[in-house]
Amino acid sequence: MALGQDLRRAMEFTVIRSLLGFERVTSGVVWDPVTPAAHANPYPMYQRLREKDPVHRSRLAGCYVLSRYDDVASVLKDERFSANERNLPGFEKMQQKLIKQGVLDPDEPEAPMMLRMDAPDHTRLRTLVNKTFTPGSIRRLMPRIDEIVNELVDELSQRGEMDLIADFAHAVPVIVIAEMLGVPSEDRARFRHWSNEIVRNMGISNVDDARAAAQASRELRAYFESIAEERRRNPQDDLLSGLLQAEEEGDRLTWDEVVGTLILLLVAGNETTTNLIGNGMLALLRHPEQLEELRGDPGLTENAVEEMLRYDPPVQATSRIALEDVQFDGGTIPKLCETIVLIGSANRDPEQFDAPDAFDLRRTDNRHLSFGFGVHFCLGSHLARYEGRTAIRALVDRFPGMKLATDQLEWRKNPILHGLRSLPVRW
Repeated sequence: MALGQDLRRAMEFTVIRSLLGFERVTSGVVWDPVTPAAHANPYPMYQRLREKDPVHRSRLAGCYVLSRYDDVASVLKDERFSANERNLPGFEKMQQKLIKQGVLDPDEPEAPMMLRMDAPDHTRLRTLVNKTFTPGSIRRLMPRIDEIVNELVDELSQRGEMDLIADFAHAVPVIVIAEMLGVPSEDRARFRHWSNEIVRNMGISNVDDARAAAQASRELRAYFESIAEERRRNPQDDLLSGLLQAEEEGDRLTWDEVVGTLILLLVAGNETTTNLIGNGMLALLRHPEQLEELRGDPGLTENAVEEMLRYDPPVQATSRIALEDVQFDGGTIPKLCETIVLIGSANRDPEQFDAPDAFDLRRTDNRHLSFGFGVHFCLGSHLARYEGRTAIRALVDRFPGMKLATDQLEWRKNPILHGLRSLPVRW
């Protein structure tokens, strides 16, 4: 199977498939995530689904959509729901279509990714990766993350204005993950290009986007292969060396598993942290009283980032496949049906959160689902949280006069990854 196939697996392949056949209706309650209004603010739509049709069937898309907190959390931890889209009845047909379109190459090696695996394969791969990607490794990286953020802020502070997404929110995670993987500084521009090309194919995409993403993944694989042998001979203090050496009871990662993990860490680490910083700062700028409270109380930063993750999460949805008929309050999801779980909706469920539509930096008991739940809980949550706290704190402290430079914000046209194309600010 092709590397491109497994790349799409890490990019919520089955959600893309469903959205391409999205059902549109003119009346009633419907999950319609592809309108401009939904791109900018999907939360009113989520509220209607929770209240009127929490087990929603999108007939033309052939999937079910769950919007309540308890249902979403239940699916994410329930072994009756599979993360592996190979369980979908139309999976092989879709693969053949992508091969004919020149997106997938059947002769390329498979690069398995844990995001779309079930036990026991997921358990084995995650156990090995955890040997390297640990909270301790993130703690050792913290001083360097502080330096990266401060260097960017020092440079930007002289301008008087910036695009907070392109100039800062995107730059921070790309630099951090590049250094973690041992990418030399002179190769960082190419690395960022590959990351951007791969991300183009997330959510709703066209054939050109898919081809560009597949080509970027091939080039990235070739790049890693070019330095892997040197790392095997002379291991360094970087993630690539750690993955090559990871071992559990004599078991090691295959090279294809290493490649799949590297690409997954790159894409997930880049896109989600960018949106966390961008969405979080937008929420602060739209709630100046909360911004001033955070500015005056540095101890509030950790809680603030958790509220940002709940209030406007970077990842709005993911998908699973029912392995048997599963009953919910409001309907039954039949065997082998795709199920979309709306993380963004779960985070605004009034049954779980008081005043869920309020942005409250002092909110307590904030058990949001923005990093998932169960065995697929985000591997990089420690890194994302620390990057978010460091970046938000630096922006709040160093730009006391920061304001939105426009009220015409442009959101990415992506129902899965919720974020801004740009965020012009001035001070």
